[in-house]
Amino acid sequence: MTERSPSPPANRIIPVADWRQSGARVAETLPLIPAQGQLRDRLHRPLRDLRISVTDRCNFRCSYCMPKEVFDKNYPYLPHASLLSFEEITRVAAQFLAHGVRKIRLTGGEPLLRKNLEHLIEMLAALRTPDGLPPDLTLTTNGSLLARKAPALRQAGLQRVTVSLDGLDDAVFRRMNDVDFPVADVLAGIEAARDAGLGAHGGLKVNMVVKRGTNEHEILPMARYFRGRGVTLRFIEYMDVGATNGWCMDEVLPSAQVIDLLKTEFPLVPLEAAAPGETAQRWGYANPAGEWDPALGEVGVISSVTQAFCHDCNRARLSTEGQVYLCLFASQGHDLRGLLRSGASDAELASAIGHIWQGRSDRYSELRASLPAEATAPANVSRRVEMSYIGG
Repeated sequence: MTERSPSPPANRIIPVADWRQSGARVAETLPLIPAQGQLRDRLHRPLRDLRISVTDRCNFRCSYCMPKEVFDKNYPYLPHASLLSFEEITRVAAQFLAHGVRKIRLTGGEPLLRKNLEHLIEMLAALRTPDGLPPDLTLTTNGSLLARKAPALRQAGLQRVTVSLDGLDDAVFRRMNDVDFPVADVLAGIEAARDAGLGAHGGLKVNMVVKRGTNEHEILPMARYFRGRGVTLRFIEYMDVGATNGWCMDEVLPSAQVIDLLKTEFPLVPLEAAAPGETAQRWGYANPAGEWDPALGEVGVISSVTQAFCHDCNRARLSTEGQVYLCLFASQGHDLRGLLRSGASDAELASAIGHIWQGRSDRYSELRASLPAEATAPANVSRRVEMSYIGG
């Protein structure tokens, strides 16, 4: 019998589905699903994107993700033995690639806190899809450690990086990260990433979570700063992820208003999605002729609250301890670590992934849009997995 890890603290996530034993029985009691690169869920959505959380720790305490009053010095993070090893992560990722995944994003917590992360990147970069292509390998970070790690990450095989940055005003940024971290150090990390080659072909992105009443006045300064610098800036609506960030709809600034504000200063033209299932709506900076000027770059908006994009969501998330989540707003996970550590073959592991995805019908954001405001208040919703546990 596989050893059971300690139950996650109640203030991190709700109790997940315990697949430590039942997961192992998937391969024994259900027909094997071979990996043929054509896996689809109940809503006919393909599996194309895998987001892997490599740590549940972070050195920031952003109020919308890991508020300090919950994630304090006494918070019981996962013990090292509970975390998937690099070898286990790589083995799981290989089976996801066999089922059709083309992009792998490393997240956290703050992924650069995971010791020797470059070794994992090397291992993932060596994987191949069924048609012989390497995965699109990217990473999301708060940028605090990026200045000194960017060259090694690029050398290991990382192709792209997304940096979370919620404003240029140093006082606002220090207040939002709640650990008094200076914005200048994050900007230095972005420059280092670009110098290391992580910004090639539009691969360098900056994500800004917009919270009404907190940092909406930073929208235009952020656009002015990154326009023409080879960085794609994306504005994200403040989301009701997890159960600890005190979300309320009044603090959501709709993306349509963000675009209207940008247009007061910059002419913009709509751009087509770069790939199926892309979460961001793209807008290009226009030249005097009203045409997109690639040298000026682009911005994007991610509108998961006001314009749900569940209908073509193709993402699965693998938690730090091997739980698969099928939605950012999920309240249940499916345990693959139990399979990995109980001797399951690759075929059995791939089959378990197939059954998990084929049973998927998640569309939380679409359902939320049809509910009255009181139904989505934190006190009236079930506890959901925290963003710091599975990444954004």
